[in-house]
Amino acid sequence: LRTVLIRPHGSGLIGTTLNFDYEVRSSTEAFDDLPDMKIEGEMLDLAKHIINTKKGSFDAKAFDDRYDAAVAELVKAKLEGKALPKKKAPPPSKPSDLLQALRQSAGQASTPKPKLATTKGDAAKRAKRAANSKRAA
Repeated sequence: LRTVLIRPHGSGLIGTTLNFDYEVRSSTEAFDDLPDMKIEGEMLDLAKHIINTKKGSFDAKAFDDRYDAAVAELVKAKLEGKALPKKKAPPPSKPSDLLQALRQSAGQASTPKPKLATTKGDAAKRAKRAANSKRAA
């Protein structure tokens, strides 16, 4: 069961899910385990650049609360006796390099490092070494 705050709004009602005290932690508790560290160089420059390009004023009227809309859709479907939609599984994601992601976000993506080229000669040398080591064993 969840506690919900219901309040009037225009000609309807708005429900807001409330959190239990054990679901909310203080900022002191949340940040106590963070080590003291100094951010310098490229990481600091990238962070400043991202913040400067993303900052702006917030217009609540332009904000689209997709979560609230999705909950309203589910409630409406349930009231109408419709079957609730199946939850889609998110596509698997690959782990990413944080610094590379920051560079891309900042529009400063560097060119990826070229992979070491291998030739048929290199492969032949490795095969020969492997064969020699098997004979020695």
